[in-house]
Amino acid sequence: MSSKMKKKILITGALGHIGSHLLRNIGKNAVKEIIILDNLESRRYSSLFDLPKGFKFKFIRDDILTADFDKYLAGIDTVIHLAALTDAEGTFKTPRRVRKVNFNGLVRVADACKAHGVKLLFPSTTSVYGSQDSVVDENCKELKPQSPYAAEKLNAEKYLKKLGKKGLKYIICRFGTIYGYSIGMRYDTAVNKFIWQAANGIPITVWKTAWKQKRPYLYLGDCVRSINFIMNRDLFNGQIYNVTSSNFTVEDVVNAIRQFIPKLKVNYVDSPIMNQLSYEVEDKKFKSLGFKPTGRLNLGIKETLDKLRGII
Repeated sequence: MSSKMKKKILITGALGHIGSHLLRNIGKNAVKEIIILDNLESRRYSSLFDLPKGFKFKFIRDDILTADFDKYLAGIDTVIHLAALTDAEGTFKTPRRVRKVNFNGLVRVADACKAHGVKLLFPSTTSVYGSQDSVVDENCKELKPQSPYAAEKLNAEKYLKKLGKKGLKYIICRFGTIYGYSIGMRYDTAVNKFIWQAANGIPITVWKTAWKQKRPYLYLGDCVRSINFIMNRDLFNGQIYNVTSSNFTVEDVVNAIRQFIPKLKVNYVDSPIMNQLSYEVEDKKFKSLGFKPTGRLNLGIKETLDKLRGII
């Protein structure tokens, strides 16, 4: 891709776990200018520190529910829409707010993208599959989201499909649960939460039903590489792709952490979100395009623990 074809993109929610890593690892051969839009609700000011050279960055503090996208999308080629409430278990307490931010916010962004001829990359979640008896892929018809977070992601997918028929160019990535270090780190997802507890000498809290159950996970480096892969190939074909590094059980995760913290203790607890059965996700569709995930669970855990080494 020549320099003349390099894109100006806008990333919503860009200071979070994924966005802060993406800002530092965006493909230089596809992007020249990056508009960062974030409401700073998470107070992750540090995500703006030491941004890489070679790009033109602009930061806009605004909210997707009120932002004037007619103004912000001028000259934009692609929107990467990361802004969302992402603590799946926490969303049980605030379903109306999740609806407002995760669905209504997406509607505002998608409508504006369609109106201005801007392409949209939307990160959905493998959590839309919910309880499944067998390995599932994108052709699964019986989707069973078991949290407000997953339900609104699925509603957003359906809305984008309708808008796609009216001309919106988009792609949906059903990401596995993210693990791996970023400067905008969050610790409410399984692997990262376990690492935080382990680093602080706190017994890991494991849901009783989940020890042998499999879940799809995505190493943060693979997540960002998948976004670059899509951008480089201009892959806005209205398709849904599962994007994962691998499927792991909770036992796999705990044993990987024990490689580095052998004295790790485990407590078994109940949790409403983890009553679902095991589910395993297939990602052959995205791999068939040439994408190869390289993330390894033990290495992802080690890089995060290394950042916390001072308190271990």
